[in-house]
Amino acid sequence: MLELKNISFGADNDGTKVEIVRDISLTIPDNKFVVITGPNGGGKSTLAKIIAGIVKNTEGSIILNGEDITDKSITERARLGIGFAFQQPVKFKGLTVLDLLRIAAGKPIKIAEACEYLSEVGLCAKDYISREVNGSLSGGELKRIEIATVLARDVKLALFDEPEAGIDLWSFSNLVRIFENMRASESGRTIVVISHQERILNIADEIIVLADGKIVKQGTRDEILPGIIGTKYATDVCRKVTESGV
Repeated sequence: MLELKNISFGADNDGTKVEIVRDISLTIPDNKFVVITGPNGGGKSTLAKIIAGIVKNTEGSIILNGEDITDKSITERARLGIGFAFQQPVKFKGLTVLDLLRIAAGKPIKIAEACEYLSEVGLCAKDYISREVNGSLSGGELKRIEIATVLARDVKLALFDEPEAGIDLWSFSNLVRIFENMRASESGRTIVVISHQERILNIADEIIVLADGKIVKQGTRDEILPGIIGTKYATDVCRKVTESGV
């Protein structure tokens, strides 16, 4: 279980402190699929990076399974089972997909096992296992390979920052199916996704809406989704999606 207690984060902007995340407290239970959504600039990605340890909160504490991890580094949090997937997956020239999966797993896994992870994200293993993780791969391919590394690591808390960004409609449909399968699994894994996409919101156990750095709505999908569909917020989201080509 993840607990955030009075989390705040401020940044300096030409001598003026700007509050990006403001006094957020929430609890995310184990084995849940949670989507954090809201207007652009609302603090969603910053909050995810605070949880992962990429950004250090200026106030408040973070508790993971009863342990205070507020002062732990991103590496220490990763060892405790927290994984983070960026909007734009990192490319590694000279590193093969098999190499990347072995690094993620932290052990020399066999090719057959690596192929299983690729199959889980809808990739034909024989076509990808020896390919380099570089610019020859599409955005959708890189996203799915990144998710395969999350599976290989067997993380307990997986954070995805706008996974739909930069991929086409076909890849997005596959992405939704992968998330549906991850949600349906009995791995005990908690998944937190930053997303504007209704199809991803629609498979959430819980939705958290952030605006101006604060939680403005929180509850189950059935409680929250009807209230944001058709609102000005939803219109803004639809415009963002249209502009991105997803």
